[in-house]
Amino acid sequence: MDSEPVIGRRGAHAKGVARRQEILDRAIEVFRERGADGTSLRRIAEAIGVSHAALLHYFDSREQLLVAVYAHAEATRAAASAARRADGAPLPATGVDSMADAAVKNVEVPGLVQLYSTLVAAALESKSEVSRDFFSTRFERLRGELTTSFRAQQQNGRIRDDIPAEHLAALVIAASDGLQIQWLLEPSVELEGTLRSIATLLQPVSMH
Repeated sequence: MDSEPVIGRRGAHAKGVARRQEILDRAIEVFRERGADGTSLRRIAEAIGVSHAALLHYFDSREQLLVAVYAHAEATRAAASAARRADGAPLPATGVDSMADAAVKNVEVPGLVQLYSTLVAAALESKSEVSRDFFSTRFERLRGELTTSFRAQQQNGRIRDDIPAEHLAALVIAASDGLQIQWLLEPSVELEGTLRSIATLLQPVSMH
């Protein structure tokens, strides 16, 4: 598992590092309790019980804090998945299953999908270097991981091989992101089932 990227300042000493971790953990809880309405610097500071200045000690801007919160949420989820695998839980069967599992975990925290969409949109703005750098790196990593997985599955005859693995990877990521946005606008959208149905589309052509 990749280590969590450090966005903002880590803290000079162990106490500072722990305090930064506490801030990010609590910020995720703010999302869980209040949704996206609790995302301003001052409101997060109030909910955590620290001053606005204390947040600025670790983060230069609201955008930097919010990117760090999202990165921390992803890293926490990845660590929990690794712990479950260490306890003998089965690995996701396909890259599609991995993306579906991640999407389901996202929607369990009100505000996280909205935060993600907001930050991706911000990444397109020329002044939003923090979001652009984080999400460009994230998408590159996801495409690489899925491409490797799909290529291996193609070689084993588990999924169709008439479409390049890197194209499948980009399409699955696009489907996951797009469906989460649809769910954000209309929560009745069947997110998990629709995502998992992509696996049917990836079956070898001879199986259709």
